[in-house]
Amino acid sequence: MIEKIEKQKMQKVHESEYRFLRILWEQEPVTSPELVKLCNERLGWKKSTTYTVIKKLSKKGIVKSEKTVVEALMTKEEVDRQAGEELLERTCQGNIPAFFAAFLKDRKLTEDEVEKLRKLIDEAQG
Repeated sequence: MIEKIEKQKMQKVHESEYRFLRILWEQEPVTSPELVKLCNERLGWKKSTTYTVIKKLSKKGIVKSEKTVVEALMTKEEVDRQAGEELLERTCQGNIPAFFAAFLKDRKLTEDEVEKLRKLIDEAQG
């Protein structure tokens, strides 16, 4: 199980794959024919595109497709966290204060946002 999680963390989810996953998370478990229909309606994809994305995400260990039923192996939160970690590393070499300084430059936070951030920081300190 640990090896599977480590492998998943290393797999990048591209924007088109993320849009597909959002549909899957809303509907899962869902049959692949139903996903084809949903992806056509919402993303304008052809059948072949949907099946290609299912195959790619299956190889990455992010979804599984068995007997035409497709399910996610990673939650939205896990995928979002991975993307956040990648962004942090790419832009600020993992330096969280530098990341926030860059992100918050020229922005004003509401009191509610400040309070939520303080709570997150307090929880992260343990």
